[in-house]
Amino acid sequence: MNKTQAPSLNGNSKWYIIDAKNQTLGRMSTHISNILRGKNKPSYTPYLDTGDYVIVINSSEVYVSGNKTNQKLYRRHSGQPGGLKVETFEQLQTRLPNRIIEKSVKGMLPKGPLGRKLFTKLKVYAGPIHPHIAQKPQEYIV
Repeated sequence: MNKTQAPSLNGNSKWYIIDAKNQTLGRMSTHISNILRGKNKPSYTPYLDTGDYVIVINSSEVYVSGNKTNQKLYRRHSGQPGGLKVETFEQLQTRLPNRIIEKSVKGMLPKGPLGRKLFTKLKVYAGPIHPHIAQKPQEYIV
């Protein structure tokens, strides 16, 4: 009788660091989501968390092509009547540059409990300094 072999999840996750300086938002986000899901490993299993941790630095210097800096809109709602807030890419980049990458990657992850767990493995920082030196992250070239 054949049995399905599930990968062992014994904490063999790696840490990768990605520099967002002059990187295109969408292309970088697809690389990040693939690492978070574990699609870059031979032991990839769609329903398990086999992914690695990702640290993104210099998120304030991410790049979008075309006229998206003025045309791309980010919406959020407070839940109150008339509570819709709309910001352009440029406004959000000056206010909260981390939110741009987080929102882009979160949309590429699966919806549900697995996607929420994978999203916690993403760490985004606006500048070049991060507190994860002890994990010895490897540089990932996008």
